[in-house]
Amino acid sequence: MLDYGLKDRVAIITGANNPQGIGAATALAFAREGAKVVLVYQKIARDFDQSKTETNGVDRYYQANAGDASEVAAKLDKLCADYLVLEKDISDELQVKEIFEATIEQFGRVDVLVNNAATDDETGNDTIETITQEVIDNTFAVNVRGSLLMTREFVRRCKDYGRVIFLSTDSAQVFAGQITYGASKATLEALTRSIAMEVGKYGITVNSVAPGPTQTGWIDEELEQAVLPLIPMGKLIQPEDIANTILFLASEQARFVTGQVIKVSGGHAL
Repeated sequence: MLDYGLKDRVAIITGANNPQGIGAATALAFAREGAKVVLVYQKIARDFDQSKTETNGVDRYYQANAGDASEVAAKLDKLCADYLVLEKDISDELQVKEIFEATIEQFGRVDVLVNNAATDDETGNDTIETITQEVIDNTFAVNVRGSLLMTREFVRRCKDYGRVIFLSTDSAQVFAGQITYGASKATLEALTRSIAMEVGKYGITVNSVAPGPTQTGWIDEELEQAVLPLIPMGKLIQPEDIANTILFLASEQARFVTGQVIKVSGGHAL
């Protein structure tokens, strides 16, 4: 069995309150390797129909993101994992510092940062004809500013081991219909390369994982049938597929992998 060398490492994972999400799957993957995990999340309040939350679709997804991380924490308890849960806004500089202070106080160190938290527009105003200043500001505040603030603080705090993983999207370079969201993710890909060059001297690696259509609860049956023909491998990506790639990038084996954007998309958007 492959040893990733992550036992007792400390990983901060943002956007970790959706029990079907990439953040949750990543936290569980790290915990199985003996790592200590810090779940960071912020509740996103959006209207949803409670009667439709039993099946995959936007209502289930919105419900999950409006909740806390208790379901994820319960799964970590079953693994007897060592973890910390923090409800914080990563777009706020002071709260970012609080995240790292709480992590250091609890575990004494931080080794891995997974910048998974993201937001997008639910109003349908993310096209060049409908875009608003509010959509631009809200999207970039979390996806870019939040990830940058988290990464800056991580670089200041980590010691002898450092892994930063951003979450992009496989369509970042061409995302018509969600131009601000796509642009925010393309920005993270550019930052991946630039930051990797700056922090290599510290032994810190910086990479991005770009998921394809991933079943985190938001893809209903109708959308799945529309998307599948666009995926050469013919299946939706699962959160565990993304988590496994993140696990590798955080491992000892990936110590010379840096500045890379890895698509985990089943061939979608190549």
